[in-house]
Amino acid sequence: MISIRSFTRVVVALSGLAGHAALAQDPVALSLGGAARMAAERTAAPEAARLRVTQAEARVEQRRAEFLPSVSAAALDNERNFNSASFGISFADPATGRSLFDPNGQVLGPVKTWDLRGSMRQSIYDPGAFARMRAARANVTALGADVGTASQQAAAVAAIAYVRALRADAQLGARAADSTLAAELLVIARDQVAAGVGVALDVTRAQSQLSVMHSQLIAARGERDRSRLDLARALGLPAGTPVTLSDSLVSLPVDVAAPSEGDALARATRTRADLLAMSEQSAAVGLQLDAIRTEVLPALSLFADQGITGKATQHMLSTYSWGIMLSVPVFDGFRRDGRMDEQRAALKELDVRHRDLTQQAATDVRAALLDIQTAREQLGAAQERVGLAEQELAQARDRFRAGVSGNADAISASLTLNAARTQVVDARASLQAARVALGRSQGTVTELP
Repeated sequence: MISIRSFTRVVVALSGLAGHAALAQDPVALSLGGAARMAAERTAAPEAARLRVTQAEARVEQRRAEFLPSVSAAALDNERNFNSASFGISFADPATGRSLFDPNGQVLGPVKTWDLRGSMRQSIYDPGAFARMRAARANVTALGADVGTASQQAAAVAAIAYVRALRADAQLGARAADSTLAAELLVIARDQVAAGVGVALDVTRAQSQLSVMHSQLIAARGERDRSRLDLARALGLPAGTPVTLSDSLVSLPVDVAAPSEGDALARATRTRADLLAMSEQSAAVGLQLDAIRTEVLPALSLFADQGITGKATQHMLSTYSWGIMLSVPVFDGFRRDGRMDEQRAALKELDVRHRDLTQQAATDVRAALLDIQTAREQLGAAQERVGLAEQELAQARDRFRAGVSGNADAISASLTLNAARTQVVDARASLQAARVALGRSQGTVTELP
């Protein structure tokens, strides 16, 4: 049996629990749009996408190195001996005609060699290198578009988590109001019994109803706390960081004009990040295919080598070599053809995926617009139901207070009001979730206010 005083202490403890926890860290105050933008900036997926862009930019630097001179230096201290027969040359003594070396070979040396040398190679004209550079730059652009995709996805997840947190707050408020109403009905039942115009059954019935509301209040509190954890995770915040919601389901707009289907589809085509990323990926693969084609063209390069060499450091002589080299690929075992076939297949795959993604975007836009319209109609119906439930409860409570009837009708009306309040909260949450879905379908989640 729950007394009014005990119930009041429970409500105060439940409502103040989050406040005590918030003292541990500075709270983060966010609106719906602020949560979306924070997630787009600081969560793991967008950050990983940005790091992939950095990797691609580093690969561009590697490709740029093909246009710069390659310089190296080497110092050699070498000693070796030789088998005279391995030269394949017979040396004869001019006077005697006898071979200077054993025909079966003999060991010559050891010969010690010092060699200090610098080398340089410079590409003069290489069309394949130019094409590879363009392909690498296009890959940077494509990965940059992927950053937008990851940011929009993270923003949408955070925005939905924010709406769920708002819904949990609204449900907690509704259950607190239901609990207060149940406590009032219990007071009336006890007053009726004390006045001799009520029965103990009304008190028991009211206490049972108060216990049910107490259980629902606890469940709503747990849902509220869990929604805060999910929201902090979606925002990339450390576990336990308190988050203050500057919006509420009641304060968020419900009558914002939705765009026409044609305008929404056109904007999705222009701004949806995954569609833009797919187009950039196709362009990058096309340039990679061009780069492979240009590998069959001749390349011109300059090389130079100069150093000093000798058997001892006291008698070193300068030697050099230099030249201009024209290299022409002739045959590589059809490896190049296989690489081109691979890129052509990748390009066709991207075309198929782009066509499918375009259809998916159109479906997402239409579904979001339909959900917005449905949620608005449900909200109107739910608000009407709340008004009727409140009227029914007022009439039943007046009859109970006047002693005309027991509290069964009042409790039944309170349950109807409980369900109506839940329906209003769900309709408001569905409407805001549909707004987020529309933003995601158009690639504009981070533009939410």
